[in-house]
Amino acid sequence: MPSSLIEVRRPYTAHEETAIIDAVHASLVAAFKIPEEDRYIRLLSYEPHRMVNGLEDGQPDYYTRVTIDCFSGRSLDAKRALYREIVERLETVGIPRDSVSILLRENPPENWGLNGGQAASDFDLGFNINV
Repeated sequence: MPSSLIEVRRPYTAHEETAIIDAVHASLVAAFKIPEEDRYIRLLSYEPHRMVNGLEDGQPDYYTRVTIDCFSGRSLDAKRALYREIVERLETVGIPRDSVSILLRENPPENWGLNGGQAASDFDLGFNINV
């Protein structure tokens, strides 16, 4: 049950924002084998002066930061697949690969409180985190 945050430096239409969210979610389903209905994704759009990224003046601004908080346990191959899936899928919605930055933060399930205050390690998540 990853929790994802997508941050961008420009406005997108509602349709484009949905496509970006869907691209990141589909990447998680493909690489981390999470259930399709496991969707915890936010998208924030900043005014360019509120998110500095070193872009040269006059360059199109597609900078996109994807931060994913998840349970620890995924293999290096699964992480590589996730990174590849994200850039490939975002590219199909118009975001160049070299404009995407991905940060994966892992925590053990006992560090997540879910289902009314239970530690995630205390119940069946319904999917395997060791992929």
